[in-house]
Amino acid sequence: MAYLTRIPAGRIFGFCSRSISSPIKNPFVSSTPSHVPSPKFTITAQFSSSPSPSSSSSAATNTQVFSSSNRWRPMCLYYTQGKCTQLDDPSHLEKFNHDCSRDLQVNPTHIKKKCSQDMDFLLVIDLEGKVEILEFPVLLMDAKSMRFVDFFHRFVRPTKMSELAINRYIEGKYGEIGVDRVWHDTAEPFTEVIQQFEAWLSQHDLWEKEKGGCLTRAAFVTCGNWDLKTKVPQQCQVSGIKLPPYFKEWINLKDVYLNFYGREARGMMSMMKQLEIPSLGCHHLGIDDSKNIARVLQRMLADGALMQITARRNPASQKVEFLFENRIEHPVRRRQA
Repeated sequence: MAYLTRIPAGRIFGFCSRSISSPIKNPFVSSTPSHVPSPKFTITAQFSSSPSPSSSSSAATNTQVFSSSNRWRPMCLYYTQGKCTQLDDPSHLEKFNHDCSRDLQVNPTHIKKKCSQDMDFLLVIDLEGKVEILEFPVLLMDAKSMRFVDFFHRFVRPTKMSELAINRYIEGKYGEIGVDRVWHDTAEPFTEVIQQFEAWLSQHDLWEKEKGGCLTRAAFVTCGNWDLKTKVPQQCQVSGIKLPPYFKEWINLKDVYLNFYGREARGMMSMMKQLEIPSLGCHHLGIDDSKNIARVLQRMLADGALMQITARRNPASQKVEFLFENRIEHPVRRRQA
């Protein structure tokens, strides 16, 4: 099962991860607007002394807190999908993290600008896969406390591609970072992933099919409009299912960032750079990108940003209506205008 055996361990994650032995401090940049508080906001990357809020992670967390190492480690991608069989193996626990909350702990002691939010929970989602969806990660964050609550993560097997095409697709997408084996071992069809996701939403009382199928007290947070405006509807069509109602509105964090800070950031990495938040993990590995987006979200909440719906699909026409006048547009559309 250990996917580090395919290529040297130094190559895997070595080029895309950051080793951490102390809390990550994210000092405000000199250009920070006046409405951002002056005290430093701290995101800690360390083991928790209490079990992870995730319902499936208690056993791993209890084992992990006794680890002798406090360095940053990549997530066990079998564990995130509920399929890790090495939770009693000390060497495995030394190599991989089994506590998704570890990189998302916050110390709110000096936060003075946090404002009241209109919703209770925020679902950070960052899909991977341009032809068909290959990875479906969602992080559940408490909008009031800014704390991590739970996660849902699945690798997704394409519906309309041949095995040869899938193998080439996965080797190009995940081969370089050494997670192609875990993808092949765990990937499930999109229709099954959606069923599992809806059960997970119901477990957290965020969704009821009988009440119209929209989210309850929660909203998706994306980095751009592509995930829910384009990719999910395309995948639903390919997979032969209707677009679930809960995917019909979302918060594009880039637009909220632009209106709150008054400066443009065209992606996750540029937002993190401007806010001086070090990136963790592998860029374009969905579960890692989701955590980095969540860390930007935590910082914005601490600075006093109000999270509001930025895009909504019209139930009648199915066209997407953008609710912010000042927003980040695609470079091609902007040039054509």
